[in-house]
Formats: sequence, structure tokens, C-alpha cells
Amino acid sequence: MSNLKERYINPLTDFGFKKLFGTEPNKVLLIDFLNQVLPDRKIKDLTYASNEKMGRSEMDRKAIFDLYCTGVDGEKFIVEMQKAKQNFFKDRSVFYASFPIQEQEKKSEWDYKLEPVYFVGILDFIFDDHKHEEELLHLVELKNQRCEVFYEKLKFIYIELPKFQKSEEELETHFDKWLYVFTHLYQLTDRPKKLQERIFARLFEAAEIARFAPEERKAYEDSLKYYRDMKNVVDTAKEEGLVEGMEKGIEKGMEKKSIEIARQMKTEGFSDEQIARLTGLTSNEIRDL
Repeated sequence: MSNLKERYINPLTDFGFKKLFGTEPNKVLLIDFLNQVLPDRKIKDLTYASNEKMGRSEMDRKAIFDLYCTGVDGEKFIVEMQKAKQNFFKDRSVFYASFPIQEQEKKSEWDYKLEPVYFVGILDFIFDDHKHEEELLHLVELKNQRCEVFYEKLKFIYIELPKFQKSEEELETHFDKWLYVFTHLYQLTDRPKKLQERIFARLFEAAEIARFAPEERKAYEDSLKYYRDMKNVVDTAKEEGLVEGMEKGIEKGMEKKSIEIARQMKTEGFSDEQIARLTGLTSNEIRDL
């Protein structure tokens, strides 16, 4: 018996994010959103690729992206949903971007020409070094000493969702409407008047929990529980005044909670792949449970 009371899923959960943006039938949603945040190109189509990337040797670390896509012109897109503050997230995004760069290597004669790589981070937290700024969209490029773009094929886009405070009546741009969806979708009981475009009709249809198969509903409930548990860890740290300098402790708490959830999912018959997708644990960590 389901305990879900909301009509629509929370897109900040692992299941919700990948249900709306990581499936072939719904890729028009991802395309429309990315076209609002990319500075210099409009995407016509995308192909989903494996989100698990290995280094060049067994000693190299493995990266598991939330979403990894290739555009029709060969450009690469990594899209990450980060639900809580994480130490060195900027470092992690640079590390992740190195994988689609390296995989373009050609074995025969090669002139080193690369296709563009974009990293898009949708963040449910605010960077410490940007917390006093109003800007919530950050575009990062490689520039020279005169602040001129030195290399235009590598871009990092970060969106700090907690800075978005607009009400439905204040929505002006298409980008505003997408941010409103990310932050308010699970609280809505119907599609707002300001979100009547066809693309949002598609999104609200895909997000309606009543349309889910029983196994999807169960997977979403587990993902939602994990999301709420993780938020509780962060909120508790805030209430106790331990946020500053406590990122490592928060991460350890989330890792411990992930392991607890993974153990429970394993006893209930979930596959290792499903557990990895919903908890973020690696296949080796799951096998060691």
C-alpha cells in the first residue's frame, strides 16, 4: 500500500530526476531545459550514452554520471543533480569532464580535434564562495589574462536552486519556469497557469505518480525516503550550527544512510543496478554489503 500523498514526483530525487530527464520518451524535456542554460548552441536531438565511465587503467577511478548524452554534432553533455553540499564539487565536475575528453582519442592518425564538452550541475545547495551573490546561474569558461575566452569547447554551468525564490506570479522567462518546476513540482496539485506550454504539459504527464507502474512507484518511494533522510542530515547540521566545516561529517552521514538503504533494498530483491542508481553506491560497495 503506497503512502504517497503528492500528485507529482520530486525531480530532485534520483528516481524523479532520471524519470523526467533520463529516459528516451522524455528526452524532449532535457533538450528544452538544456537549451535554456547553454550559452552558445541549441540542441536539436540527443543520444543517451552509458553513464558509467572507466579510467584508462584499473588503477584509475571510475565515474558514474547522472546523465551523459551526445548531441547530433558530436558535442558531449554531462548533467549532474547534486542534492547536498559536497566537498570539492567543482573539482569533481572537472574530473568528470575529463572522461568525455579522453574518450575522443583516436587510435589511428589524429589531429587532436575535440568536440565540445558541457558539464551542467543542478545544485540543491549554494557554493560557499557565492553565498553573498544574487546570481544563481554560473557559466565557467577557460579564459586568458585579459578575460578573453581561450578555449571555447569546455564549459561548466552551475545552477544554485536555493537562490530561486520567485512565486508563480513572478515567473517571466522560460528559464524561470524550469526553475519553478525543479523547486515546486512535488508541491503542486495541478499545472499552474504560467506553465501552459506544450513542453510542460508533457512534463506534468510524465511526473504524475498515478501513472506509474507498481515497481516504479516502489522505486520512487525508496528514492524519496533516501532524499528526505539526506535532507534531514543537512537540516540537523544547520539547526545545531555545525554547517561550517562540517561538510565531511555530512557526507559520511549520507554515505552511512546510503548503505543502510542499500542493505534494505537488497533484502527486498532489488538488483545491484537498481540499488546503484538509487543510492549512488558503486557495484563493488554493493557486493560487499
